[in-house]
Amino acid sequence: MNVKKSEQPENNQPSKPSQRGAGQDSPPMRASDFTGQGRIDFELMQRVAANQEAGVGELYDRFGSLVYRMAIQSLPTRDEAEDAVQEIFVRLWKTADRYDPRKAALVTWVMLLTRRHLVDKLRRKRARIKTSLFDDGSTGATGNGRNTPATKDISARMEKDENFRALMIRVDTLPELQRTVVMRAYLGGQTLRQISEELQTPLGTIKSALSRALVRLRERTEEEVPS
Repeated sequence: MNVKKSEQPENNQPSKPSQRGAGQDSPPMRASDFTGQGRIDFELMQRVAANQEAGVGELYDRFGSLVYRMAIQSLPTRDEAEDAVQEIFVRLWKTADRYDPRKAALVTWVMLLTRRHLVDKLRRKRARIKTSLFDDGSTGATGNGRNTPATKDISARMEKDENFRALMIRVDTLPELQRTVVMRAYLGGQTLRQISEELQTPLGTIKSALSRALVRLRERTEEEVPS
């Protein structure tokens, strides 16, 4: 599904509080601080932060379908997924002036924020279900609220979140094309042919990029495993 640009934040929304407060000791970032893709991404997010319609539209064009795929894979209904996409892009708009290309590529930053939002949404939904069970006088299979399937599921998800963050750190060290292919293929659920068409890059080049990326990620993982 393509995200509708008509759903982007309205120009009459209240202004965002400045995100620079925590970094007053350091000079503000400027486009001249970056080069290549980092500079392109920084300038885009600055336009988004300024609520420029063209900038918000470009952000949707680049990441709308990717964010939607993650949402539809995580949430039970299409309506919930579409609501989540809107919420995620509002969060991207509100935090756009905090984006720092030195810390993460833009695609990584968007995917991390997306995953965090979806996990939070699922946890809130699970908490509401759990509260309703208590209201009905039920405390789960153990009778004391411990080691229930819901508790185990939350613990498992927290562990997965830690593993995901570690993986994203490794992915972010990959060259631009390799990183983009991995993110789109494994997190966005796209086929290599779809990636090839969207990036306007030969399919053979996409396949090679994915193969090299997986080799590098495997090597990084082996290097981090204690001997």
